[in-house]
Amino acid sequence: MSAYADTNFITRLYLERPETAQAEKVFGAEQPVLPIIWLTRLEVINAFEQSVLTGFGEAQARVSAELAAACQQQFRDDLAQGLALRLVNVSLAEISAKFEDISLRHTARHGFRAYDILHVAAALALKCERFWSFDKKASKLARLEGLKTLR
Repeated sequence: MSAYADTNFITRLYLERPETAQAEKVFGAEQPVLPIIWLTRLEVINAFEQSVLTGFGEAQARVSAELAAACQQQFRDDLAQGLALRLVNVSLAEISAKFEDISLRHTARHGFRAYDILHVAAALALKCERFWSFDKKASKLARLEGLKTLR
């Protein structure tokens, strides 16, 4: 596995947002099979539903329930096909160990969120070289851990 994408990158492949063109360009240029762990799968499902209620972050338009449902179905279909996204298992023990190590080295100084640490720990456990995210803090953490990022 060479690239790992967090939830905010994945959702931009399905819902039109300011970074969608960049996500499509990066994804299209490399055409990887992105690993999707249990956490990402659950977060993506929730992100589509959250976008119905609140939009997608500050000043983002809400989406219809029908669009969210269509995104859910396409995401599930893409996972089932395994061509662009592949559901992968990663050792909970390995992620836990990496999580603790990362947290102890960085959180008190930089204030990283647990979800960001989990995603970076998963990327490292899967031996990915790149970490795709539009989240500045997650990207900063990934860089601190030696992963190449979009920014």
